[in-house]
Amino acid sequence: MEPYLLTIITGIVALVLGLLVGNNTRKGKNKSLLEEAQRQAKALLQKAKIDAEAIKNDKKLQAKEHFIELKSSHEREVHKREQKISEIEKRAKQRESQLQKEININVELKRKLQKELEFVNTKQEKLTLREKALEDKLEIQIGKLEELSKLSAEEAKAELMDSLKEKARSDAMGYIQQQIEEAKLTAQQEAQKIVINTIQRIGTEEAIDNCVSIFNLESDDVKGRIIGREGRNIRVLEAETGVEIIVDDTPEAIILSCFDPVRREIARLSLHKLVTDGRIHPARIEEVVNKTRRQIENEIIEVGKRTVIDLGIHGLHPELVKVVGRMKYRSSYGQNLLQHSREVAKLCGVMAVELGLNTKMAKRAGLLHDIGKVPEEESEKPHALLGMEWAEKYGEKNEVCNAIGAHHDEIEMTSLLSPLVQVCDAISGARPGARRRVLDSYVQRLKDLEKIAYDFNGVNKAYAIQAGRELRVFVESEKVTDDHASRLSFEISQKIQTDMTYPGQVKVTVIRETRAVNVAK
Repeated sequence: MEPYLLTIITGIVALVLGLLVGNNTRKGKNKSLLEEAQRQAKALLQKAKIDAEAIKNDKKLQAKEHFIELKSSHEREVHKREQKISEIEKRAKQRESQLQKEININVELKRKLQKELEFVNTKQEKLTLREKALEDKLEIQIGKLEELSKLSAEEAKAELMDSLKEKARSDAMGYIQQQIEEAKLTAQQEAQKIVINTIQRIGTEEAIDNCVSIFNLESDDVKGRIIGREGRNIRVLEAETGVEIIVDDTPEAIILSCFDPVRREIARLSLHKLVTDGRIHPARIEEVVNKTRRQIENEIIEVGKRTVIDLGIHGLHPELVKVVGRMKYRSSYGQNLLQHSREVAKLCGVMAVELGLNTKMAKRAGLLHDIGKVPEEESEKPHALLGMEWAEKYGEKNEVCNAIGAHHDEIEMTSLLSPLVQVCDAISGARPGARRRVLDSYVQRLKDLEKIAYDFNGVNKAYAIQAGRELRVFVESEKVTDDHASRLSFEISQKIQTDMTYPGQVKVTVIRETRAVNVAK
C-alpha cells in the first residue's frame, strides 16, 4: 500500500473517532471540546492531503526520470544499430566498387585478348598461304633434283640418312669417349678437392691411450695407509678393481697399471675418495669401489648424451646412447674410440654437404659405425656386422644400418652413405699418429689371457696384470679347494702355453679366499 493512502486513511479514522466521541458525550458537556476534536481531525485530514500530494508528485518525478533513462538507453541502442548498419552498408559499397573494378579489368582484358586472337588468326592465315607456296616450290625443286640425280626422292633420302647415321654414330662415339675421360678427370679432381677441404676443415687430435695412470699423493705417508697391515688394503683394492697398483720409490705417486681404461678410472677415483676421506680398510674399500663403479656407469650415459647433443643427433635409442658413452673408455689401435667416432661423424657431415646428401643421417652413421667394438660380452662376429645388428635392433634406418655393416666391406653397399662412412673412417684412422697397431694387439692379447681363465669352472674374477706377465685368478672358495686351486693354476698355465703366443713367460696366481660374516643384532 502507498504511503499517501495510509495518511488519508489515518485522517478519516481520526475524524470518525472524533464524531463518535462527540456523539457519546453527554449533551450537557462543553461544546468546545467537540469543536477542538473536529478541528484536529480536519487538520490531520488537510495534512494527509498535502503529504499525499507530495508523495504523488515525487512518484511522478521518479516515473519521468525512469522513462527518460529508458528512452536514453533505447536511443543509444538504436544509435549502435544504426552505426553497424552504416558500416555494413559502407563495406558493401566498397565490395561493390571493387567488384565493378574487377569487372572493368576483365572486360578490358577480354577486349585485348580478342584483338590478339584476331591478329594471330590473320598471321596464321598468312603463314598457311606462305607454307603452301613453299611446298609448291619444294616439289618443283625435288622434281629437278630427281631428273639430275636419276634417283627418286625416297632413294635419295634413304642414302642421305645412312650417311648421316654413320657420321652421327662416329661423332657420338668420339664425344662420349671424350666426355668419359673428362668426367673421370673431373670426378677425381672433385673427389680430391672434397677430401682435402674436409680434412682441412676438421681439427684433429692425437689420442693415444696408455695402459698406465699416475695417482699423485700429497705425501709419502699415505702410501703406508694404502698398503695396509700386511698389504691387505692393497690386495683388496686390486681384487675389487682388477688393476695392478705399483707402490715404489717414486715420490708422492702411485702407478695404476691395467689395459682396461674403465678399470683404471674406477681404481683412480676410488683411491682419490679413500685418500680424501682418510678411512682406508677392506670394508670401506669394497663400498667405495662399488659406488665408484655405479658412478662410472652414470658418467658413461652422460658422456653419450653430451656427444649426441654436440653433434646435433636426435632420437637416438637410450641403449645406443649408452654404447656411445662406453666408447670413451675404449681404444682402437691406440686411438680413442669416442674421439675417432666423433671425428668420423664430423667428416661425414662436411662431405655430405659437399655431395648434397642428408647431413644428419651421415653424422648418425659416422658416429655409430664402430659401436660393435664395445660389446658387453665378447663376440666372434666382426664388429661391423655386430654394430649393424644393434642398429637394426634399436630402430635405426636402413641407410644407417647398411653404412655400419658395410664400412669394412663385410656386406654389399646399398646407399651413398656407406662409401661415405668408409672413406671418412679411413681418413680419420689413416692420418699420421692416429693409431698404433702394437697397442691394440697388446690389449687383445691381455683380453684373450683373461678369457682363458674364465673357461674353467669356479673362477670368479681374472685379471691380467704386469703387462701380461701375470694372470691373477680369484676362485670361489665353496667350489674350489686348496688342492684344486693348485691344480687349476697348473691347468691354466698349460692352456696359455698351448693356445697363445706371447713374449717371455706368464705367471698364473690362483687366489682362494674364505670369509666368515655374522651380524650382531
